[in-house]
Amino acid sequence: MTRWGITLPLTGVPLPAHRELVERLPDLGYTDVWTAETAGTDAFTPLALASQWSSRLRLGTAVAPVFTRGPALLAMTASSLADCAPGRFALGIGASSPGVVRDWNGLEHTQPYARTRDTLRFLRSAFTGRPVNAQYPTFSVRGFRLERPPATPPPVLLAALRPGMLRLAAAEADGAITNWLAPHDVPKVRAEVGPETELVAPVFVCVTEDAREARRLGRMMISSYLTVPAYRAFQDWLGRTEPLAAMHRAWDAGERWRAVMAVPDEAVDELIVHGSPEECRARIRAYAEHGLDTPVIALLPSQGGDPVAQVEALAPGRD
Repeated sequence: MTRWGITLPLTGVPLPAHRELVERLPDLGYTDVWTAETAGTDAFTPLALASQWSSRLRLGTAVAPVFTRGPALLAMTASSLADCAPGRFALGIGASSPGVVRDWNGLEHTQPYARTRDTLRFLRSAFTGRPVNAQYPTFSVRGFRLERPPATPPPVLLAALRPGMLRLAAAEADGAITNWLAPHDVPKVRAEVGPETELVAPVFVCVTEDAREARRLGRMMISSYLTVPAYRAFQDWLGRTEPLAAMHRAWDAGERWRAVMAVPDEAVDELIVHGSPEECRARIRAYAEHGLDTPVIALLPSQGGDPVAQVEALAPGRD
């Protein structure tokens, strides 16, 4: 079954004001609510609220960084969410980026693959409720035991962009969360995780028939995100080295605005879904048709658009 998720909170909507929408999401055909964690809300508070507003939605983090919370704190936070939504919470973890970890939180961002792997292994142990005394390659834990272990341990998914992390997700986690790809890129990612591993991805959606406005917003996002080394390497692996080369040259030269303008329309149209609600729904379904298990709409603001009305218009039940 293909799931249909939405990323909350919506831009410009206060957290408490989401209650009525969350209560209606299952009847609209949505199966999941996921959160991001960059510089807006944290990944867990919106899900704690949503857990009390609806008992029919799966709730997931996409993603909680493994560097910005200590391993024990991450286990406690995840266990608390699992207690709020038994059997309905999925913990997505990832390495995040040097900007978030180092520049915003004053922490070292070293050995991201190993730190993510070690955190996954620690969480597996911690969720059992047994004491954890372990020396992992990137950190050590002595004498920690969850006082309230989850009755149903949450599945753990890994943020994964390239073969190494994707294969780790397939081998040791319960799924992979990828990002910034077009429908035709999905089979390449799917080949690394195999047919049985759940594959989740945010799908950036701008509901507007003003293509110029959608591309303007898309260029700004692409130049901000895809110049991060991990995302740049992912796009190279997917085959976008040449289309994004001018953007990278300008960015590396410190010419930020020129980098924005260098993003070609074709790249925006591949990576950002835009158009009428009907056109957007069809494009989201294309991700599923190419092998994505769980497309998660990440709604982008459009001029004059009502985000709640747009969530309703994008619902699979509209088809």
